[in-house]
Amino acid sequence: MADQYKDLELVNNIEDQRFELQVEGETAFIEYRPASDHYTLIHTEVPESLGGKGVGTAIIEKALYYLEQHQLKLIPLCPFVLVYLKRHPEWKRILAPGVKNI
Repeated sequence: MADQYKDLELVNNIEDQRFELQVEGETAFIEYRPASDHYTLIHTEVPESLGGKGVGTAIIEKALYYLEQHQLKLIPLCPFVLVYLKRHPEWKRILAPGVKNI
């Protein structure tokens, strides 16, 4: 994660079922569906003005840390999250049982 995003707070917007990151007055987010022991990450969206600046990577990393800290497992459906996991296989440690082909 780029240094300029490390201190930004990840917001868990429970009402809208998404993690949010405020950057330069814009909101990047990852939509999720919660369950008792896991979250399914469905869609990541980064405003066009923030594209290519590492914001997508930052919000994914922060969301994965959140899941791990809350002892939740991950079901990744979002293509962007899947690509991230292929590049960072160490995060497979939080995958829900039965998740394969990553």
